[in-house]
Amino acid sequence: MRNAGVGGWPARRARMTPGRTAFVFGDRRLTYAEVHERSARLASRLREAGVRAGDRVAYLGPNHPAFAETMFATHLLGAIFVPLNFRLAPPEIAYMLDHSGASVLVHAPECAPPAASAPLTLSLSLEELEPWLSQGEATPLDVPVTLDDVALILYTSGTTGRPKGAMLTHANLVWNTFNVMVGVDVTGDEVTLISAPLFHVAALNQTLLPTFVKGGRSVIMPSWDVEDCYDLIEKHGITWMFGVTTMFAALARSPRWAGADLSSLRHLMGGGAAIPAPLIHTYQERGLVFCQGYGLTETAPGATFLEASQSARKVGSAGVPVFFANVRVAGPDLADAVVGEVLVQGPNVTPGYWRDPEATAAAFSEDGWFHTGDIARIDEEGHLHIVDRVKDMYISGGENVYPAEVEAVMFEHPAVAEVAVVGVRDATWGEVGRAFVVRRQGADVTEDELRGFLLRRLAKYKIPRYFEMVDDLPRTGSGKIHKPALRDHPAP
Repeated sequence: MRNAGVGGWPARRARMTPGRTAFVFGDRRLTYAEVHERSARLASRLREAGVRAGDRVAYLGPNHPAFAETMFATHLLGAIFVPLNFRLAPPEIAYMLDHSGASVLVHAPECAPPAASAPLTLSLSLEELEPWLSQGEATPLDVPVTLDDVALILYTSGTTGRPKGAMLTHANLVWNTFNVMVGVDVTGDEVTLISAPLFHVAALNQTLLPTFVKGGRSVIMPSWDVEDCYDLIEKHGITWMFGVTTMFAALARSPRWAGADLSSLRHLMGGGAAIPAPLIHTYQERGLVFCQGYGLTETAPGATFLEASQSARKVGSAGVPVFFANVRVAGPDLADAVVGEVLVQGPNVTPGYWRDPEATAAAFSEDGWFHTGDIARIDEEGHLHIVDRVKDMYISGGENVYPAEVEAVMFEHPAVAEVAVVGVRDATWGEVGRAFVVRRQGADVTEDELRGFLLRRLAKYKIPRYFEMVDDLPRTGSGKIHKPALRDHPAP
């Protein structure tokens, strides 16, 4: 087999455990042999449609086994998989399709592809996928793929209002999988709940792929639901799951919390944003092992991890650098510091941004360290504690929100003269947006009007929770808006 990348994983795993269940989705079960055959058939059909090495194949829709099958099929051809966030507004999705140059889109029936300036060669609904796939050849194509080839383009919201396509190579995915399996005792009998969106790097790379490599079982939820989560834990004996603050808080608030049988859970993994210590203690009081990690899309994503043996003693810590990566905290002069920006270097780090050499160059130091834009403190034992962000990005319900993107859209409203958006703490979502709006002279606009204006242009989770009309905005000596002063503004 000349495919050294992720596309070769179904064949390799099917050789070892063909009859073992790989995916559970509702009442449907797929063995590793079936995933191997279906991925091969899909790759055959994609090749007939003209997909070749380096081409881009996009996927748009909620969690579904077809997500993984499309990814594996794409990688069998040496092509690049582009998972898209179905929660985004049509213009945002259209931009990503155009920017990536995707020629094929596989999508859920409810996620109609938006009109894009570059027409797709093939747009295939999941309703059409089954009969289409069945006509493909079951013999896998033997296309040479190296670990250095690009495997994924994952779009991250940009601080200048345009999202950037972070490239991850097959090597990035392999080394991240190694890091997960070193930090978590992933076993062949793992039953992993895939409850976070697979278009995000954490659900895909931190749970599904490591489980697949070990021959475990991934129970795929189409979307997050508290009741369904409890049902699936008890029905399947879930052993491992990843979540963000919103998800874990909802589970703990449920009336089922006290009486639910959670005895099968071996590991809970939190990320996306720091999980509040009181919430972690709530789980620990149930005898559950709760581990946090830190990372970014660009680090595939694991950069640091708090292992189970330290999870009780170091609550609130993001852990230490993962086994196959280097992480340090640096001051403005890039010298090591106790508090400063987090820099990452290692085989899990992105080679750069798709079709954006300027952003790529700006993201790395001269000696190859990736600038995360996050501020952390290193304690006396070498554990990272994330304390702030150089960039103004905040995380709401596990979704990254970049204020500049929201501000750029708000500026399009004729009544808005100036606007600044900051993230503020929220008990349910972790953080939500708070917009300070200066209206144009003689113009008037209400909170409801602004919210409606944004809802037509941006994903719902990006819409600020609070809107405040102000006469002016605080500024620094250089005339820039002083966002720290806005964050310290009395709560609404």
